Amino acid sequence: MKIGIVGLPTAGKTTLFNLLTNAQTSTSSFFSGKTDANVGVARVPDGRIDRLNEMYKPRKTIYAQIEFTDVPGLVRGASQGEGVGNQFLTAIRPVDALVHVVRAFAHEEVPHVEGSIDPARDIETVNMELLFADLEVIEKRIERLENSKKRTRENEAELVLMRRLKEALESETSLHSLELSDEERALIRSFTFLTEKPLILVMNVDEAQFKAGEYPGKAAVEEWVRNNNVPVIVVCGQIEVEISNLEPGDRAVFMEDLGLKETGIERLARAVYYRLGLISFFTVGEDEVKAWTIEKGTSAKKAAGKIHSDIERGFIRAEVVAYRDLAECGSMAKVREKGLFRLEGKEYTVADGDIINFRFNV
Repeated sequence: MKIGIVGLPTAGKTTLFNLLTNAQTSTSSFFSGKTDANVGVARVPDGRIDRLNEMYKPRKTIYAQIEFTDVPGLVRGASQGEGVGNQFLTAIRPVDALVHVVRAFAHEEVPHVEGSIDPARDIETVNMELLFADLEVIEKRIERLENSKKRTRENEAELVLMRRLKEALESETSLHSLELSDEERALIRSFTFLTEKPLILVMNVDEAQFKAGEYPGKAAVEEWVRNNNVPVIVVCGQIEVEISNLEPGDRAVFMEDLGLKETGIERLARAVYYRLGLISFFTVGEDEVKAWTIEKGTSAKKAAGKIHSDIERGFIRAEVVAYRDLAECGSMAKVREKGLFRLEGKEYTVADGDIINFRFNV
């Protein structure tokens, strides 16, 4: 699972990237005209894994993981070559979703690239640059199809669709807002359009704004979020950095004082995970406790293939226990005593939190 982080310069993208991935990337490096993206892996926090780890005390514990790509800040006019242009956006075309970090905090030593704090304006600026980037790809494809000497039925269907997409973008409509058939989505899948990807907004606020639950232009942002069906997460990068630098004991006290049950980084990682329609099932034992990532609605046989193709090929049955039942009972022995241990066939739809042992023969 790959996620791209976008936003204007000084929005706090690289700070959040470092917090998510435990990287040490300089937060000022993108002012030098740098066009390389930062890539790192973050784990998806999961209290269920923590509890299973306590129960089994395995040699190895593996959480679900997300790969994040942090690209240099976009600026107004990037699609026309302003700033460092938008050539680095190719680095995030293969991602599965986008996280747009929006600045709501003011800082005298770090001026906003636009000269003022206006989150709604910044959301629109980045959205337009992503839209223009997609429009450029579509216009080139239309030109190639129109000039092609080989006009097949498939090419004609694609040309009709591309013209429809072009019209939508020109009216400032993102591609993810369009109702497309499965066949149409298959036609454009290889283009990896940026505005077709699921989007999550992250509002980066200062400590006072975080505690007050208010930031400049909040009403306008919430209206945009409602109109575009996009989730928004409010985080304070400053607080997140302070939390990350504390010892576990001090961290718990600090968070309790702030009324926090979990960090913003944890909320973000989990929101990304579920925004993509993903769930986790677990395998447990003394050697390893591991979370396996699958799409919601996956069958037991397909889930077995995540572990190894041989297990899927020789699937016999799945021995399943719901995490909730194990947590309440305290042990597998008591789960069995209460009749909560189940045998499921290959068509069983795996549920989030299932603990599974696959039986197979090859």
